[in-house]
Amino acid sequence: MTIWVKICGLTTAESIDVAVDSGANAVGFVFHASSPRNVSPAQAAELAQRVPLGVERFAVMKHPSRDFLASVLAAFQPDVLQTDAADFDDLDLPAGMRTLPVYRTGRPMPDIYPARCLYESADSGQGHRADWTEAAMLAGRTRLVLAGGLDPASVTEAVGRVRPYGVDVSSGVESTPGRKDLGKIRAFVAAARAAATY
Repeated sequence: MTIWVKICGLTTAESIDVAVDSGANAVGFVFHASSPRNVSPAQAAELAQRVPLGVERFAVMKHPSRDFLASVLAAFQPDVLQTDAADFDDLDLPAGMRTLPVYRTGRPMPDIYPARCLYESADSGQGHRADWTEAAMLAGRTRLVLAGGLDPASVTEAVGRVRPYGVDVSSGVESTPGRKDLGKIRAFVAAARAAATY
């Protein structure tokens, strides 16, 4: 199996180029004011021009209002919207908008899972590890994307224990919060792919 890999929280052209050249399947742009990875819709639209066809472009949010979502979508046209699963109950999405619902360690899980979802620690972007035991159980029910506390050193063990459909990293490939380390991006993608032998 070839594992799906997303590099999230990209803010520079150079980091996007390296993620794409390393073979990432998706890149994420964060729209959350308190995050050190926050970008404006205009910045995301400009950066996304560097992303080739075949690499998914994610708008990554947390509890967005309808008006804020509309303002982002007016300037930036992502392939996928990622936010907490409960957020989708209050949002009006354009027809055909693909989604990646986020579920979190320590929070209630649904009875029925979407075809693809992301499992994360309680707090995004903090480098906290998700519950791998629960994640492994979920990976048998859906195409699970594992996030939370992953980095080039831990992703091999995570893939082996959880056997996810995909992995998602942000702070684990940074030198300081919000500043991507290009070598770590390359190392993360390579390690994830090497570990996915199931």
